[in-house]
Amino acid sequence: MKFNTKVIHGGQHHDPSTGAVMPPVYQTSTFIQTSPGKPLADYEYSRASNPTRTALENALASIENGARGLAFSSGLAATDCVLRSFKAGDEIIAMDDLYGGTYRMFSRIYKDSGIKFHFVDMTDIEKLKSLINENTKLIWVETPTNPLMKLADIAEVAKITKANNILFAVDNTFATPYLQKPLDLGADIVMHSATKYLGGHSDVIAGALIVKDEALGEQLHFQQFATGATLGPMDSFLVLRGIKTLSLRVQRHCENGEKVVEYLSNHPKINTVYYPGLKSHPFHEIAKKQMKAFGGMVSFTFKSGKKEDSIAFLEKLKVFTLAESLGGVESLANHPALMTHASIPADKRAEVGITDNLVRLSVGIEDAEDLIADIEQALA
Repeated sequence: MKFNTKVIHGGQHHDPSTGAVMPPVYQTSTFIQTSPGKPLADYEYSRASNPTRTALENALASIENGARGLAFSSGLAATDCVLRSFKAGDEIIAMDDLYGGTYRMFSRIYKDSGIKFHFVDMTDIEKLKSLINENTKLIWVETPTNPLMKLADIAEVAKITKANNILFAVDNTFATPYLQKPLDLGADIVMHSATKYLGGHSDVIAGALIVKDEALGEQLHFQQFATGATLGPMDSFLVLRGIKTLSLRVQRHCENGEKVVEYLSNHPKINTVYYPGLKSHPFHEIAKKQMKAFGGMVSFTFKSGKKEDSIAFLEKLKVFTLAESLGGVESLANHPALMTHASIPADKRAEVGITDNLVRLSVGIEDAEDLIADIEQALA
């Protein structure tokens, strides 16, 4: 199947008991057994598996070309499940520009676990290689990154991980499998905050892992089952419904994103626009190589350099909604330093380039003319 067909049919089956076209919401905690230890079907208890969640997990595996999909109660729960694979003395190399919640988990929740974290610019391949030793167990990449739209060359990083027998995980939240398929490029694990583009309607919190190795998938499933961060049946249904329209939505996000970028790039008050579709973007060639298009996420700074200008802009917006998160059908605007990345210390934010006058936009699927008009009046 090609991708537009996969999002609707990939790994999916009509309900065997009723013929329902869409998988029902199996709102049940437990399942009948015909004899002790002999369930009627393949389900015993919904923390271990639930038919609605299974339908979602099969769809996730299909659209990322993976062997196994797992659905979690949040993207951070999915990330935490991966980290539970490691022990004191192990080392993890992560991208320096990360979602604030991921950085918080790595640097604070696991700070006393004995796991050593290195944060590095993944575009510096030689620097990456220099950090690898016999204790390195995982390389964690976001591409494009949140919020500076930095890219890592997935295929190049994969060559390094394979040569050193290191697991390689990619946060594919910003790109989605419509634009980028990390498993095909050599990654072992893909993570999604399914809250974002996969769900697509700002009405669910969910996470996902997809792997290409069955044994790794079984290990991660055990860790999920044993710690309990599973996705409920109603939320599973909502994400599965969102995936059905993923292609159409992301295509529109990309089209609108490019129009917004063009306007911002020519505005006298705007200094730098961060968008991988720009030829001036330092990693534009990598984006062309590994992405189908360039997405709907845009960040920019003001020529004045003043935090007050960014705040005034955000307060004036009428069509864009000032809120955290991204990837919904509606356009959202965010101040990373005060909102999504506030948990990162100020010196670390400055080190990677998250300035106090940086604004991040999640460009939705409204009419682009209305979005540009809203930006224009907010900048006036």
